[in-house]
Amino acid sequence: VLAVAGLAAAVLALGFVGLFFPPVTTGQALWVWALAALMLTYAAYSLLSVAHQAWGAMLGGDEARRSRIVAWREGLGLLGVLTASVLPSLAGLGWTAGLFAGLLALGCWAWTRAPRPQAQPQAGPTRLWAPWQQPAFRRLIGVFLLNGIASAIPATLVLFFIQDRLRAPAEMEPAFLGSYFLAAALSIPVWLRLVARIGLARSWLVGMALAVTVFVGASTLGTGDTWPFLVVCALSGVALGADLALPSALLAGVIAHAGDQGRGEGAYFGWWNFASKLNLALAAGLALPVLGLFGYAPGSRDPQALSALVTAYCLLPCALKLLAAASLYFLILRNRGLP
Repeated sequence: VLAVAGLAAAVLALGFVGLFFPPVTTGQALWVWALAALMLTYAAYSLLSVAHQAWGAMLGGDEARRSRIVAWREGLGLLGVLTASVLPSLAGLGWTAGLFAGLLALGCWAWTRAPRPQAQPQAGPTRLWAPWQQPAFRRLIGVFLLNGIASAIPATLVLFFIQDRLRAPAEMEPAFLGSYFLAAALSIPVWLRLVARIGLARSWLVGMALAVTVFVGASTLGTGDTWPFLVVCALSGVALGADLALPSALLAGVIAHAGDQGRGEGAYFGWWNFASKLNLALAAGLALPVLGLFGYAPGSRDPQALSALVTAYCLLPCALKLLAAASLYFLILRNRGLP
């Protein structure tokens, strides 16, 4: 895993530098270069993410330990998101790229100093499909997909909601996004304490209920409701903390119960990351065309079009979250569908 991670980190750094400092600056060659650099960067990032997540699952432990491992990983990841969002404007792209490469190298070095789980022999190419033979994995990833699409739709539409429904000043947009991610990071210790009391699955259910409550409230907002929406962003960030810290910890338990700890984590988290990216693709591919059918286009001020935007941004995610919550309760909690 470490060798793969080191190679992926090196390729990721090269792809990042190539993307922002292309050798060509005009014409079709620039488009070709940007496409190649994007593909290289995202492929390396995906590989590095799978390796990192698999390593955490290999460490094993009970629910509390698994949730702490995931929480630290995701919490520090959110800190990285917040830093990366302001660093280019403060230090410039050159310093940002250098710091990025340096932090990747530092992270790989720290990884070599981390506890090393006992890996078991791989079972060959069929290992890729092994997760789908586990009913617990199929149930969990089904809930994860429903919940993920519900979260991805507002993430796709949030700027349209801010600009057209709220008509908020452009300078408030960083505050909205910053409060969202900061609240997610700060909420993770709270979710860990809740996990210790009621368990991972029930805590995730609480997070879904919070998200539904917040977005129902957001549907009542209109022009000029800037500060109430800031509260919505913070509370939905708290709900995001549950989505980041808890499902992956549940997956680590599924892996251990299936007897695949130390040999199959890469396959499980490979499908998990595929589902995460599918959520974003489905959200953009479905929400935007449907909004267009109902007459909404960016910049629209037509009441009917804005009503469609509110439905898509606030109420459709609530319906999907409720469906995910029902699936979590009936397929997993009530029937003890997870170990």
